[in-house]
Amino acid sequence: MYIKRHIEAVIEQSKKTYPVILVTGPRQVGKSTMLQNLYPNINYETLDDPFLLQTIKSDPVGFLKLKGFPFIIDEIQKSPELFSSIKYLVDTNKNNGMYFLSGSQKFPLMSGVSESLSGRVSIINMLGFSNREIYDDAFDKPFIPTLEYLTTRNTKIPADIKTIWERIHKGSMPKLYEDTSMDWGKYYSDYLNTYLERDIHKLENIGDTLSFLQFITALASRTGELLNMQSIAKEVGVSAPTIKRWISILQKSNIIYLLHPFSLNANKRIVKTPKVYFMDTGLVCYLCKWLTPENLINGAQSGNIYETFVISEIIKSYYNHGIEPNIYYYRDTDGQEVDLLFFQDGTLFPIEIKKTSSPNLKDIKHFKTLQSSFPSIKIGEGGIICSYEKLLPLNENNKIIPLTLI
Repeated sequence: MYIKRHIEAVIEQSKKTYPVILVTGPRQVGKSTMLQNLYPNINYETLDDPFLLQTIKSDPVGFLKLKGFPFIIDEIQKSPELFSSIKYLVDTNKNNGMYFLSGSQKFPLMSGVSESLSGRVSIINMLGFSNREIYDDAFDKPFIPTLEYLTTRNTKIPADIKTIWERIHKGSMPKLYEDTSMDWGKYYSDYLNTYLERDIHKLENIGDTLSFLQFITALASRTGELLNMQSIAKEVGVSAPTIKRWISILQKSNIIYLLHPFSLNANKRIVKTPKVYFMDTGLVCYLCKWLTPENLINGAQSGNIYETFVISEIIKSYYNHGIEPNIYYYRDTDGQEVDLLFFQDGTLFPIEIKKTSSPNLKDIKHFKTLQSSFPSIKIGEGGIICSYEKLLPLNENNKIIPLTLI
């Protein structure tokens, strides 16, 4: 069963103004499946075939001419020589919507794109399923905690606690939803092996895959926390520079997202360290051995994983609209923190994220710190994203926001 992806609308719009569309994102989030379902009558090739790769290396222009256009090419990172040939044919034909490319690794792709296809390509980031996609909710606006957004957000997403935690535990990988008989633990075990062996070991030459697995597990146990590379390096037994390089690998392949602190100046009271979030909570649960939703909801990591899920859903609401989210967090040296800040039109919109079903004004007590820290900026509407099932006012400017309204 194919589940429609919201990002399809972005691709449809991009093909009208760009000759090349590149869809990039983590392995197995459904990039090629989406392109083939969106354009079932367009010629398609995957570069997983080694014989095909050898043919391309000997005559890339001839290969592209033979296939014609429009043309879908999957795993494009395996044949970087195609980029210059695509540029040649794009500049010769001057048509939009000629080539649809997909690749599971952003880092080897970007060098080829920047060198050969600058100004000719629309780069679209794609993640796993969003809640909206899973529950066939057609609403497609990026999340912002304003009354205007929230009052137009008629959701189809179930709000009961049991369903929410089952969803968080299961994660966002399409295969787990398209084939409900698939074993969750086996899926993530295979996923990790594929990621480590095919992508990381071959493309980035990390050397010791066991240490890298220990690293990604240590990082998963810290999702939703400030990124402390020294602590992770000590736990894994490698150098801090190695951890920094490995963090970059995970970030570039959209496995993690680094949320940076909001700051307009060199204010020494504001913490400058980013927070780390995994983009798939199912992977976090597997790595950290939360084997059932019941164990997860009562576990020590449940608050951080709930927050991770909320952040990832918000980011998807922006990516699926074709834009980068302008989001941050706030923390000062006194320990006052605001989980999430949206900066839009010169205004900060603050959000706290709590797994509770009983939020109260104490949960937003640090919002008042924002005005004194950033006196020149307007502090706009905000609230608490939580497990309560109804949208309610908290005070004049802030609301109780059900998770299902993301």
